[in-house]
Amino acid sequence: MAEAQIIDGKALALTIRTELSKKVAAIPLKPNLAVVLVGNDEASLIYDRNKQKAAQAMGMDCEIYHLPENVAEYELLELISQLNNDTRVNGVLVQLPLPKHINTQNVLMQINPEKDVDGFNPYNVGLLQANSPKAMVPATPKGVLYILKHFCSDLSGKYAVIIGRSNIVGKPMAALLLNQNCTVTIVHSKTQNIEKIVQQADIVIAACGKPQVVKADWIKDGAFVIDVGINRVDGKIYGDVDFENVCKKASYITPVPGGVGPMTIAMLLENTFDAFIRQNHLDV
Repeated sequence: MAEAQIIDGKALALTIRTELSKKVAAIPLKPNLAVVLVGNDEASLIYDRNKQKAAQAMGMDCEIYHLPENVAEYELLELISQLNNDTRVNGVLVQLPLPKHINTQNVLMQINPEKDVDGFNPYNVGLLQANSPKAMVPATPKGVLYILKHFCSDLSGKYAVIIGRSNIVGKPMAALLLNQNCTVTIVHSKTQNIEKIVQQADIVIAACGKPQVVKADWIKDGAFVIDVGINRVDGKIYGDVDFENVCKKASYITPVPGGVGPMTIAMLLENTFDAFIRQNHLDV
């Protein structure tokens, strides 16, 4: 069997951003994204600056609100309230994870669902589960679905296994795939015989945060493998998939880096644009 086709997430994301740039240029105001970062995690800071650069390159505004690690929860909630009430701001994103002294659910519930471009407010979570077109879909699962649909014209009836049950990727990804008529299983750290379950999958989405845990003998010949993991080990970045060996079994595979990551930023900016359109009652 030939090696898998490696999916160029950067090229796909560029296509999306190019089309989005044209739409932004055609409207009278700039969509505005507010990113709230708590603490000094270097990876998060770099990621948020990349969001800012990408937004600005597309003609959108993006401001980063950088708060200290020891900020009180009520201060963070007050900032979000101010951003909710600022008509110039169309999207509000709070970078996760937050410091342990802050209740993440309190913060996510504070974000106005209409500005919740991450799709983590319980209201948007419910809309996604209900397959509502009004749902704001989390950027990473939305990007993964775009990749799958780009290379697979019909997902209906496919068996998908998601490795990881996080609220950020695993659970919303399952909802999206169910809405595409896939049969979906989520496996996680307490699942028994994970390898045997994954071996049956037409689609494998690895999002568990363990470097190279998914081995070639887990993968069915011709499976579609999406690697969401970003793990830093001794200064190098690895996905959750043993890329070099899984390449020999899969039909399609995303690399790390350069796969899902660029798609996440593209989808976040698309969500910001969509929020702007809805808030201004425009038809584009």
